[in-house]
Parts: sequence; C-alpha cells; structure tokens
Amino acid sequence: MRTAHACAAGAGDGAAAGAAPVRLAANALAQRGADYGAALARVLDEQSSAAALAEISTWPGYAPTPLVELPGFAARAGVAQVRYKDESGRFGLGSFKALGGAYAVYRLLGAAVQRRTGVDAVTAAELVDGRYRTVTAALTVCCATDGNHGRSVAWGASMFGCGCVIYIHETVSVEREAAIAAFGARVVRNPGNYDDAVHRAAADAAAAGWTVVSDTTYDGYTDIPRDVMHGYTVMVDEARRAIPERALPTHIFIQGGVGGLAAAVCARFWWELGPRRPQLVVVEPDRAACLYASAAARRRVSLQGDIDTVMAGLSCGEVSLLAWEILAPGADFFMTLDDAAAVAMMRLLAEGCDGDRPLVAGESAVAGIAGLQAVAADAQLRGRVGLDDRSRVLVFGTEGDTDPVLYERLVGRPADAVRGS
Repeated sequence: MRTAHACAAGAGDGAAAGAAPVRLAANALAQRGADYGAALARVLDEQSSAAALAEISTWPGYAPTPLVELPGFAARAGVAQVRYKDESGRFGLGSFKALGGAYAVYRLLGAAVQRRTGVDAVTAAELVDGRYRTVTAALTVCCATDGNHGRSVAWGASMFGCGCVIYIHETVSVEREAAIAAFGARVVRNPGNYDDAVHRAAADAAAAGWTVVSDTTYDGYTDIPRDVMHGYTVMVDEARRAIPERALPTHIFIQGGVGGLAAAVCARFWWELGPRRPQLVVVEPDRAACLYASAAARRRVSLQGDIDTVMAGLSCGEVSLLAWEILAPGADFFMTLDDAAAVAMMRLLAEGCDGDRPLVAGESAVAGIAGLQAVAADAQLRGRVGLDDRSRVLVFGTEGDTDPVLYERLVGRPADAVRGS
C-alpha cells in the first residue's frame, strides 16, 4: 500500500528547510500591459494554432492528455490549486514533442505534394495511406535532438513516408538512440553538445539536399520551427479548454530549453487574455540557462562551455530566435535550479504528495513544478512572484519515462511500478 509522502517544505519554511538553491530574476523587458499584436502574430497566431489542433486531432491515437489536480502538493506549497498537464502518454511517444516535430513533417510533405501535383490540400490520412509516396519517398528530413524531438520527427517521417536522419550528441543515452532508430531513422552520434549537433545537422542537410526540421529558429530559418511551435499549442489549448473561466491560472511555471515550448504557452494565453494572462515563470537548469542569461543581457546570448544537465531536454545553450521575440516581452520571470531539485521532484511525483495521484515524470518534465516548489518554499521569492494562498498554478509535465533505464536509476523503481501504485 502506498503511504502519503512527506512533501518538501511549504510556504514560510525557507531555504533552511531544504529548498533548492535558485536564481530568480524579473524580466526587465516584459510588457505586461501590452496586447498580443501583429508583430507577435507573425511568430505564432491563433488561426494557425487552430489549424494544428484540427489536423492533429484526426491522427490515429489522438486524445487530450490528462490535466491532473494535485491538491496535496498545492496545500504544502501554500497555494489554492496546482494543475499538472501530464504528457507522458502522448501518442505513445511519451512526450509533448510528438505534437511538434511530426506536425512539421506533415506540413512539409503536404506542401511538397501540393507543389508537385497541384492538389489543393493533402490530408495526413492520404500520406499515411501512401497515396503520394512517389513524392514523399524522395525527400529526407533531419534534425538534431536530445531525444524527444528527434523521436517525434522520426515517427512523423515513418508515418508520412519520407527518409529521416537524426543527429544526437555524445551524452544522449543509448536508450533514447534506440527509441529513435525504432522508427527507421538513421541516427548519427556527433561529438560535442546539443548545439554542436544542431550545426552538424544543418551543414549535412545543406550538402545532401535534406530538409532540417528543427524546434529552434535562427537567422534565415523560421518557417518550420513555427510549425513545430504551433503543434505545441495543441497541448496548451487542451489545458485551457479543461479549465473553467472562473478558475483560470494566476501563474504558470514552464520549462525553458531553447524557448519554443515556453513561447507557445505564453502566446496561447496572451492572445486570449491579453494583460489578464497568468504570470509566466520560465525555469531552466542552472548549467544551461540561456534564456536567463539572455534576459539579464536584454538580448539573445549563447552560452559557452559545459551545459550538460540531468534535464537532458533542456540542455541548450542557444535561444530560439522566434521564441525570444515572444518571451522577451511576454515572460514575467526567469529562474534557474539545479539538477538535484529535478531529481527530488521526480521522486516526489512518483510517490504522490499527501494522497496525490503518483505520476511518472521524466527529468525534463519537472523543471516547472520544481521551480514552483522552490519559490513556494521561500517567503521572499513568493512575494516577488505574487504567490499566495489564492494562487492557482498550471504546470506542464512534458515527458514520462522516455529513458526508462535512467528513470529507474534516478527514481529508484521502474515507471511501471509507479503507474501501478
């Protein structure tokens, strides 16, 4: 029988009670009172988001992922409510990334078929059935990945009928490599970190005539990552639709990375709610905090040196160009936390907090809720963020045990044991 877990310190207990060391900075570039205007709509827009939802909801296996109430955790954190969007079951890939990379592959192949055949529109079902295989089979997509994005791109390529090459860096686990290869992709392990793999993928694609399907944008490369981010808004839209108008979140704590996910979350609430949107706190690993550093510099900056972190999906040193266009004016705070905080949160969610449902959350899934816990445990940080006993907080559990071996090592038991508890 599972026993109630003694959660970490709540409000008022402070750092001395075991709260993880954090850095929290208000965003000096934030435009809290601004509307979501035309300039931002050129990055992400409501119509394209609706189109992504309309398309992805027709795919086999689609279902909205659960929005889980965590009343035990909320009580310990001294807030009114915590809702956790659990992406661990998304399309059987175990991650929200299934929404982005595969959707961008669909959009890319559909456009290629339209150009070649002159048809007005191409459905995913037609691509899956192989109706245009003579066109799609001649194309190859590629990307760099820490694991989940590459798995989504490989899945999309397999499902829609094109070639695929995925670049991973030297610290990506063999389990994540195998999960990508299972979809028929060729996997290339590149020396260096994630950003080195990004540059290698771009260079090889240019030489071979492949198309890069990346979740990060840079000068001259924006259209495909925009499709990826519009795919991510499907998850955010599901969460918003599940929340009554009277109980909208006051705060969102969201993972950083290159910024694409955080930008999608920010944009979806901004274009609906304008200045009434929730306070957005972007959380990153302390060793890979490119967004935090960019906010401090008031411009995009790239990190140098070792950016390795247990939160592998957030091990990024370069900020996405388009994501920054939204986050610079849209995020309210940027914060960092260490790897120990992430591992502790994985274990806490696996146990359940004071009767909460146990959750399988991978190491990159927990940055947001770990950030919430760290802020909630420090009276000064609570005041800066405006967190109190009336606050309603939304967090996104963006992956499950996408590396089962690592998950078991970090949590102390396999994910199936957590799901069965």
